[in-house]
Amino acid sequence: MPPLGLLHMRAWASLFNRLLRPSGVVCIREVHFHSQGTRDLSPQQMVVREKILDLVIGCFKRHGAKRLDTPAFELKEMLTEKYGEDSGLIYDLKDQGGELLSLRYDLTVPFARYLAMNKVKKMKRYHVGKVWRRESPTIVQGRYREFCQCDFDIAGQFDPMIPDAECLKIMCEILSGLQLGDFLIKVNDRRILDGMLAVCGVPESKFHAICSSIDKLDKISWNDVRHEMVARKGLAPEVADRIGDYIQCHGGVSLVEEMFQDSILSQNKQAIEGLGDLKLLFEYLTLFGIAEKISFDLSLARGLDYYTGVIYEAVLLQTPAQAEESLNVGSVAAGGRYDGLVGMFDPKGHKVPCVGFSIGVERIFAIVEQRMKTSGQKIRTTETQVFVATPQKNFLHERLKLISELWDAGIKAELLYKNNPKLLTQLHYCEHMGIPLAVIIGEQELKEGVIKLRSVASREEVAIKRENLVAEIQKRLSES
Repeated sequence: MPPLGLLHMRAWASLFNRLLRPSGVVCIREVHFHSQGTRDLSPQQMVVREKILDLVIGCFKRHGAKRLDTPAFELKEMLTEKYGEDSGLIYDLKDQGGELLSLRYDLTVPFARYLAMNKVKKMKRYHVGKVWRRESPTIVQGRYREFCQCDFDIAGQFDPMIPDAECLKIMCEILSGLQLGDFLIKVNDRRILDGMLAVCGVPESKFHAICSSIDKLDKISWNDVRHEMVARKGLAPEVADRIGDYIQCHGGVSLVEEMFQDSILSQNKQAIEGLGDLKLLFEYLTLFGIAEKISFDLSLARGLDYYTGVIYEAVLLQTPAQAEESLNVGSVAAGGRYDGLVGMFDPKGHKVPCVGFSIGVERIFAIVEQRMKTSGQKIRTTETQVFVATPQKNFLHERLKLISELWDAGIKAELLYKNNPKLLTQLHYCEHMGIPLAVIIGEQELKEGVIKLRSVASREEVAIKRENLVAEIQKRLSES
């Protein structure tokens, strides 16, 4: 429900519109406080988000990645012609005196620009940051115009498929750790895809356009994709049908072997190279113990122009019961190999092979948030460990001295900003905020040189010598 103030503003706007519109004098528009496709995050939402990000970043660090950051905006020329049909979704900034700038569309292109600009030949990096896209927002699916991405990439010349296999291993670790349910990672290779299009009779000039259509298969039916290929992109119907036969194939390493034996596809050199790499990839995935989570899927296209080799996308698998109550969020992680992108930014065209992926934090957040709402789970928005209370008036100075001791010892503590708060109000605050311990100081405690330590949940109280208080609190917190 909107805040009361906003309801009042809407009511006034509606009233003025009705009163004044007939005379044509003025029309007050309904107030929108932020752009469509963006949102504020409440303290409860931020707690959930931080937990997700902590798990993701922890996994990146476990695999030896360094953190990188880049500006929120780039020179427009750096971003154009890197995203294919999606280039129209880039946010351009108003010219501020000679430099044409755009908000970053993803974290991959800025990473490639960074590598080229700083002449970096090897790097394993992660990056967490906001990106912006001018697409129609579908909030219920966790799609926004401003959203957070978590990227992991390995740049450098290495033996084939070892970095690629590690990327898939990391994706599996993160998705398992988040406990989102069963998932599947679809893999393909742009060389197999391009080879398939070539043997099916697609002109090379239409490869990117047809790939972009195939990429929509997770959103619309094959019949709609076929119609787009034929009616809008001018592909011959029989060519579209040949593509349809291939892209309905999906399986494990046995399908890779099957495609090697395909009399038509095996004539294409690019496709054979891609299949060879996928065979090696599955060998490494088996050693990592994750091969059963991976499916070779010939319909996987990934619309971005910069991919050159292996591509992959993780989707959640839902039982019928889950599907009824869950969000249809699409893929929750995706990536691939882009060996030519860095060379686009290098004046001499020097290439740095790269492979990586992005975790769809907003979509994962939408799922976790909905599950928490369904279960009615309460979220603590602070990490306060101890509350400093008093039953008596004129004890603010003693409370301030005591809380300062706790802060100096590294204990997370709070008090009420009142000179003479009621004890019941203070204890209710502890319970409402989920603070586990309260320390109570009054005249009697001051006289005896003790502090009462109260367990908020059990309401049990014990008197502790003032000099032993910090040690006792730390002991209790370490046991909880």
